[in-house]
Amino acid sequence: MLLIGLTGSIATGKSTVSSLLSQPPYNLPIIDADLIARQVVEPGTPGYKAIVKYFLPTTPDLLVPVSLPEMPEDGPDGKGRPLNRPALGKRVFGTSPERVKDRGVLNGIVHPAVRRAMFWAVVREYFKGKRAVVLDVPLLFESKLDRYVGKVMVVGVRDEGVQLERLMRRDGHLSREDAENRVRSQGGVMRKVERAEFSGGVTVWNDGDREELKRELERVMGEVERSSPRWWGWVLWVCPPLALVVGGWGLWRNLRGESRWEEKERRERAKL
Repeated sequence: MLLIGLTGSIATGKSTVSSLLSQPPYNLPIIDADLIARQVVEPGTPGYKAIVKYFLPTTPDLLVPVSLPEMPEDGPDGKGRPLNRPALGKRVFGTSPERVKDRGVLNGIVHPAVRRAMFWAVVREYFKGKRAVVLDVPLLFESKLDRYVGKVMVVGVRDEGVQLERLMRRDGHLSREDAENRVRSQGGVMRKVERAEFSGGVTVWNDGDREELKRELERVMGEVERSSPRWWGWVLWVCPPLALVVGGWGLWRNLRGESRWEEKERRERAKL
């Protein structure tokens, strides 16, 4: 089974590409890290409790405000009020040392729980006989999940201004400064494009409208199909030992590519 690691930056159109891949002619199952990340921090979960413990003392508006009778003090089901995501976002989006530290704490709470949930989701799709699965992960490289996929797919835009306009149109409550902080907190998308292509990944360019994006995705998926034909996926499915060998080789290849990329970054920093 081919694992496609889908990533991008905020407002580049990753969610639109994910939606298109779930529909004909592709009909691929999507394992959405953002959706899982919401589930693992719902009131009552260990993730929720850890976030409240760390952030609530310094973020008074961390939880959705009390609004009787819909939102009592202990939440609708007595497990606590849901997280106020815009308030939490202001604590973790940005490039200042404090924001970077807070983002690291939040990621340290959420990422392990998300990885476990994604692993079991992949296992379920494998036993259903799916030929390919899309892992929709905004921070694919940052969370090191690119190590485990067969093909990285980055949704990119060449102009950061397009990214900012889309984000501000989508989230009307954001100021331009807030939008810029959110874009920068996820890293420049062109750097993700470079990293993906450095290791044999592919890029879906999304600078135009939806119809242009559909044509671009068709081109890229043709490239993916040629590199991993369907018959090969069926061979691996009916022969699990071979699948384990191929999977191990893929992991080694990805780790080697990661090491080469890090060495490249070190050389670039040394030149500055």
